[in-house]
Amino acid sequence: MPRWMLPIALTAAALVVLPLAATALRLDWARLPELLTAPSAVQALSLSLRTAAMSTVLCLLLGVPLGYALASWRSRLQPAVRALVLAPLVLPPVVGGLALLYAFGRRGLVGGPLEAAGVDLAFSTAAVVLAQTFVAMPFMVLAVESSVRARPGHHESLAATLGAGRSRILWRVTIPALRPALLTGVVLTFARALGEFGATLTFAGSLPGVTRTLPLEIYLQRETDADAAVALAMLLVTVAVTVVAVAYRPLAKGSR
Repeated sequence: MPRWMLPIALTAAALVVLPLAATALRLDWARLPELLTAPSAVQALSLSLRTAAMSTVLCLLLGVPLGYALASWRSRLQPAVRALVLAPLVLPPVVGGLALLYAFGRRGLVGGPLEAAGVDLAFSTAAVVLAQTFVAMPFMVLAVESSVRARPGHHESLAATLGAGRSRILWRVTIPALRPALLTGVVLTFARALGEFGATLTFAGSLPGVTRTLPLEIYLQRETDADAAVALAMLLVTVAVTVVAVAYRPLAKGSR
């Protein structure tokens, strides 16, 4: 690493660390147990963890085939389709929430027929999972697509010459080789789902115990009890950092 890069790297680290440190310094440590064990805080954290886990599973089940398809597809339409699939990465969260509302709301494109069939998605816990999946899936798609594109395909070709079918090659050769990418995608999607705010608020609302996740609880507490908002914010930061740190260890070992 050239020496001139070190000050730039330290500046970049400070840009991330200083706001977190400032938040920790603002924390009322004496009231911390009281603030974190409040019924509303426990309820919001439990809902966030459950919905983030469910949306991560959905992103894994749906995002892996989609990323694989984008990496394997050879067509002039592929760049346009890829841009649409990855659009939630750059869309404002409120726009994503509106899009979900117009698609799956009670009068939406799909939501209307679903409501007629007795399935109501909007302003429910399922809406939270759907919103989190919508904004987080591009991370899984990108992780899988980039990893598949980077593979030369020699092992798959060799397995095919030995008589293995496509599904057998996928499960026995490709998926094990994609483990680091899958782990990265799982971590990123879970962290993104855990911190989702705008799309959830627009599409699912803020119903206590039903759709009020931890980010929404932090926003509401900021208006009434700043100390509670700071405590919950640090709790969310701690959970996110812990998840990333625990998941990064096997990646670092694999690279070595």
